Amino acid sequence: MLNKVVEVIRGKHDQVKKIKGTVVLMKKNVLDFNDFSASVLDRLDEFLGRKVSLQLVSAVKGDPGLKGKIRSPAYLENWITTITPSKAGESAFTVTFDWSEDIGVPGAFIIKNLHHHEFYLKTLTLEDVPGHDRIHFVCNSWVYPTDKYKTDRIFFSNQAYLPKNTPEPLKLYREEELVNLRGDGTGERKEWDRIYDYAYYNDLGDPDKKDPSYVRPVLGGSVEYPYPRRGRTGRPPTKTDPNSESRLPLLMSLNIYVPRDERFGHLKMSDFLAYGLKSISQFLVSELEAVFDSTPSEFDSFEDVQKIYEGGIKLPKRITENISNEFLKQVLPMDGEGLLKYPLPKIIEEDKSAWRTDEEFAREMVAGLNPVIISGLQEFPPTSKLDPNVYGNQTSTISREHIEDKLQGLTIEEAIKTNCLFILNHHDTIMPFLRRINSTSTKTYVSRTLLLLQKDGTLKPLAIELSLPHPDGDQFGAISKVYTPAEEGVENSIWQLAKAYVAINDSGIHQLITHWLHTHAVIEPIVIATNRQLSVLHPIYKLLHPHFRDTMHINAIGRQVLTNAKGVIEDTLFPSRYAMEMSSFLYRDWAFPEQALPADLIKRKVAVKDSNSPYGLRLLIEDYPFAVDGLKIWSAIKTWVTDYCSLYYKSDQMIQEDTELQSWWKEVREKGHADKKDEPWWPQMRTVTELTDSCTIIIWLSSALHASTNFGQWPYAGYQPNRPTTSRRFMPEPGTPEYEELKSNPDKVFLKIITAQLQTLLGLSIIEILSRHTSDEVYLGQRENPEWTKDAEPLEAFKRFGKTLSEIEDQILQMNSDPKWRNRVGPVKIPYTLLFPTSESGITGKGIPNSIGI
Repeated sequence: MLNKVVEVIRGKHDQVKKIKGTVVLMKKNVLDFNDFSASVLDRLDEFLGRKVSLQLVSAVKGDPGLKGKIRSPAYLENWITTITPSKAGESAFTVTFDWSEDIGVPGAFIIKNLHHHEFYLKTLTLEDVPGHDRIHFVCNSWVYPTDKYKTDRIFFSNQAYLPKNTPEPLKLYREEELVNLRGDGTGERKEWDRIYDYAYYNDLGDPDKKDPSYVRPVLGGSVEYPYPRRGRTGRPPTKTDPNSESRLPLLMSLNIYVPRDERFGHLKMSDFLAYGLKSISQFLVSELEAVFDSTPSEFDSFEDVQKIYEGGIKLPKRITENISNEFLKQVLPMDGEGLLKYPLPKIIEEDKSAWRTDEEFAREMVAGLNPVIISGLQEFPPTSKLDPNVYGNQTSTISREHIEDKLQGLTIEEAIKTNCLFILNHHDTIMPFLRRINSTSTKTYVSRTLLLLQKDGTLKPLAIELSLPHPDGDQFGAISKVYTPAEEGVENSIWQLAKAYVAINDSGIHQLITHWLHTHAVIEPIVIATNRQLSVLHPIYKLLHPHFRDTMHINAIGRQVLTNAKGVIEDTLFPSRYAMEMSSFLYRDWAFPEQALPADLIKRKVAVKDSNSPYGLRLLIEDYPFAVDGLKIWSAIKTWVTDYCSLYYKSDQMIQEDTELQSWWKEVREKGHADKKDEPWWPQMRTVTELTDSCTIIIWLSSALHASTNFGQWPYAGYQPNRPTTSRRFMPEPGTPEYEELKSNPDKVFLKIITAQLQTLLGLSIIEILSRHTSDEVYLGQRENPEWTKDAEPLEAFKRFGKTLSEIEDQILQMNSDPKWRNRVGPVKIPYTLLFPTSESGITGKGIPNSIGI
């Protein structure tokens, strides 16, 4: 009998084999040079036997509880002695697992960190798995000490599965992981938490301050102030207002909660981007007021403005001597002489005055920072959609006499019929707020600008209408004045100011609506819903996840120092304290399907449907760089998404039966964009076409649209006179001292009206940071890990996507060098590259990162 038992034991032992694995991770002490204790304590943990353990989970063999079988723990080897990195900061560790037939193919592993400190787990690769050869796990996650978690940390292999196709032993693990990520909606979130949940924008104001000017409305959750949701932090409410969330002290801005894996990586942190936002907002406002000469709030001439880039502004010795923070020294663009100096923006690199031409003014509406507002003129005079019972008559006062002699022989009706008249219309957008805006230090107008599409393909401004609310009340309509181009004298100076007021409106709408609301804010709830409802095993998660990198973190930092009460946005943009409230007002008009580029172009009447044309539409402005390049990028994204989705969904029925997908889309609509949940335009997610269209829109917004409106900020707006952000005086009127000064010194008056010197420096410091690509950027058509999926067909489709994007780059370069396309370069000699897919690090004015990460 004893011999028989021994024989059985020997047989079982003979079945056990060794599987070698390689774990790539980044130690905390490598990533955080200030945390010297991490290395010492982790060495002590190893000495005491507290190690990092891994347990393989079977994908084919289940235990009685229907979960995959788990092998005994294996441990990372040589934690103390492994110092050779596979890449900068990375360490590769060997781990040896016991394997036997009773576990079969591993589909996941459980990891337990028994050290005192967290580490960043990148990958686990198993070699020579019997019957399966190599298995790869892409992790990319922070692993904290085990006592920080309520449940085990589990990672799955890079094989994608629809929910119903998931191997039975992995199903419960898959479901439990999603439950963990959702949390229970209670409590204040801690650094190590991995919980994704929703909250209103109720942390912008600070009602506990005694100053009532810090109070801001809660955005989201009401008919009056609809808004997309943001990530929940669980911070306690303010003492004054239980509906408002308390704010972190400014010095703790970087510690605002987002799920740990959504925080910036160490390379991005080392590029001091986030810290720079905080440091500049503190430093410039409090210190620079003492720097300037006898006119501390003004630039006296354009030569003074040039000094920012050519010679720099000398900071007082008392300031420079007290800058001890190393990050701050890097962030502030100072040389050894204490000069505050910025790089030369492209807009004045070739020609210092070309930005003032009418051609460049109009060109930037189709090739600048905000090329998504211009629309075809359908009626004359332009009318308003504002409620006449509230706002009275808001019809434009631009008359035939103002423009008809400038239409190259056409009547107004002929010009409209032949699609030659266009409008940049900021009237209805801003008018409901203008009276309150002008009660602050801002003094500005709403604007309508009419333009003619000329035979050479360029746009010519015909007239600018500037309007104010009626002094007797909104119900009496608007008071308007129309300005037309003039070549010389005081009339030309007035025309230059009229264009500046238009640029001010456009700068504010660009930052608040095009850039912030239509990319950053609307994407964040989709990031949250994806992590809550789509498993990492889900093919749509694998498709979308790279396009969400860093978005929650940059938005959270933005709420701390940019969009908050008296933050940088309010300090530098014309809507001042009403900036975010205005973006809430305009969220009412947001519709998800209209975010598709073709739909947007058709809605704005700058394109018409045409089945014989590429992309199914024909551009009415043929030389429209944003639209031309954008349609190529859009088409490439859509082809990639269509190819990818077709590999996993062979029928509409499969879409309808995918429980995770249906829960995801329901949550996007009903929780993430809850204030829009009853809109009839939402895709129902019943067909493969609805899935591919929706994913294409999400990727377009996260990558190309954001890139096209963000990374040109320094090239175009780094020179503030070209893109002023606020105005402090109204237009000089005949008979006033200001008008007489305009005759004698027009440049000085121009600079006294637009953004003040201190505001300019603060704004420039921010947009210089926002315009930079970081050294760890991952661009459209690239993935951080080439083994992001095990499935061969998606990898081939992704290669085709990358090849298409490379071909688009060649086409962009070719068109930029063709003088036929005048709007692609313009008088300022800036080739249009804002939709050029790749880039180097730094300020380049090109490159489409996968995600909204800055």
